[in-house]
Amino acid sequence: MYKAILWDIDGTLLDFNKTMTAALKHCFLSCGLGECTDSMVERYHLINEGWWQRLERGETTRQELFVKRFEDFFGEFGLSYDTHEFDRLYKLALREHVFFNDNAGELVRSLRGRIKQYAVSNTPAAELNAKLRKSGLDELLDGVFISETLGAEKPSPLFFDRVFAQIPESRKEVIIVGDSLTSDIKGANNAGISCCWYDPERKPSPSELWIDHIITNLNQIHDII
Repeated sequence: MYKAILWDIDGTLLDFNKTMTAALKHCFLSCGLGECTDSMVERYHLINEGWWQRLERGETTRQELFVKRFEDFFGEFGLSYDTHEFDRLYKLALREHVFFNDNAGELVRSLRGRIKQYAVSNTPAAELNAKLRKSGLDELLDGVFISETLGAEKPSPLFFDRVFAQIPESRKEVIIVGDSLTSDIKGANNAGISCCWYDPERKPSPSELWIDHIITNLNQIHDII
């Protein structure tokens, strides 16, 4: 049915929560900020997610996001550190900690040659490319499309217009698989392509979005394609 998969990376093929936790805890220790507790990690996650959603809606810039998320986070916990420097160290740490969801590396490898597989991501280009190399996904995927280099963010239709301008498959032959309702699924709706929501936490399905498929384990994609 489908000739290509558009894979989201962070949160889908890769476990971003584990990466984020490891990177934050490492940076706290290396910067002399003491222990970053699990509750602090969870609060940062919510702050960070909020800023990324602002970016998706066109309400902020990447440069503002990267600094403001840590200004908000440090402000809540009474911490003092140069946010530009902490952001730089944090981005470097994110590249060093890579974890797969559902043995996704082997899944992508097993599909290679059977169906085209492309990465579609809003993750900063340097960070994403480093993760792809470290995970080995760079050698398995047929192409990588990053919002920073395309000049448009998911869920913008322009992001997908620029992807489809560079791949041979038509929109009806492609399905996007991602964990984010606001970027992956809404993006698919905006672009007029099929979508598969990766929902391992079994969250309720929103009524305002069209979702073609829902999976709780990435290997269930075999039943769809």
